[in-house]
Amino acid sequence: MSAAPHRTDVAVIGAGPTGLFAVFECGMLKMSCHVIDALDMVGGQCAALYPEKPIYDIPGHPSIDAADLIDRLAAQAAPFAPTYHLGQQVETLTRTDEGRWLLETSIGTRIDAGAVIIAAGAGAFGPNRPPLDGLESFEGKSVFYMVRRRQDFAGKRVVIAGGGDSAVDWTLSLADIAEKVYVVHRRAKFRAAPESVARMEALARDGRVEMVVPYQLSGLEGADGLLTAVRVATLDGEEKALPADAMLAFFGLSMNLGPIAQWGLNLERNHIAVEPATAATSVPGVFAIGDIAAYPGKLKLILCGFAEAAQAAHAIHPLIHPGEALHFEYSTSKGVPGAE
Repeated sequence: MSAAPHRTDVAVIGAGPTGLFAVFECGMLKMSCHVIDALDMVGGQCAALYPEKPIYDIPGHPSIDAADLIDRLAAQAAPFAPTYHLGQQVETLTRTDEGRWLLETSIGTRIDAGAVIIAAGAGAFGPNRPPLDGLESFEGKSVFYMVRRRQDFAGKRVVIAGGGDSAVDWTLSLADIAEKVYVVHRRAKFRAAPESVARMEALARDGRVEMVVPYQLSGLEGADGLLTAVRVATLDGEEKALPADAMLAFFGLSMNLGPIAQWGLNLERNHIAVEPATAATSVPGVFAIGDIAAYPGKLKLILCGFAEAAQAAHAIHPLIHPGEALHFEYSTSKGVPGAE
């Protein structure tokens, strides 16, 4: 006979930034949380893909490394004693006779929750790889899809391929330590914060970054997994080689919802449709926040995920504490355990 399930007010699926902040918001409303994540650490993509990536849109922090942000969010949630179930994936979500939710994970952990917050980011994710011959032999040695240690690229000739925030942000970060930084993109327009793009263009004018546009990747040169050059080509087929020791390819993540797709939620292009004011999904008692949530005008910013976490927690409160009036305000100390 299996052990009795863990019982909690809220089950949070995903231990990334928005999931951790949801624990804090629920705690402030006197609701307990169990948190489940497929990774063996908290932090989601911030911890797994780019722990040293600078993040610029966190209020009060002109710049903060992803790993530092996760550490602070975990510390903020800690006074509310969340229980973490890491290295496992929620496989089934079932309504109980009591009107609660029973979650069962890939290793058999069972959690009985009054409500569920899905903060699963991009779901099960992996990098979109450029279609280059022999790419696999260079991966992990001189071709990378993330930066774990910025210092690994000190003094190297680095080709950064892509046109989004990651490509631009790492260009800004590595320009100070790399011998040479090339930015390869198929057009002159970048899908990144305008201020960051302006800073990158200023570096290019100063000769600290070389903009290789409009070009796209066409091949790799080297041996034994070590690059000597990255070949690029225009849309007209004009080719050239960029001397390089490393390439960072930032073409986004492939998204797979996994078991979440089977839970009867209203899905829109691999995202979960929610009510903007509450983060409620089409299934009563189940909420979605962060990158996985979709609604008109949605901005995929961490700070928007934080706001959604607060909205979800407030919407869940009457489900967990029916009939209890909510008188709530923030201050520098009120309501936070351990505050003086």
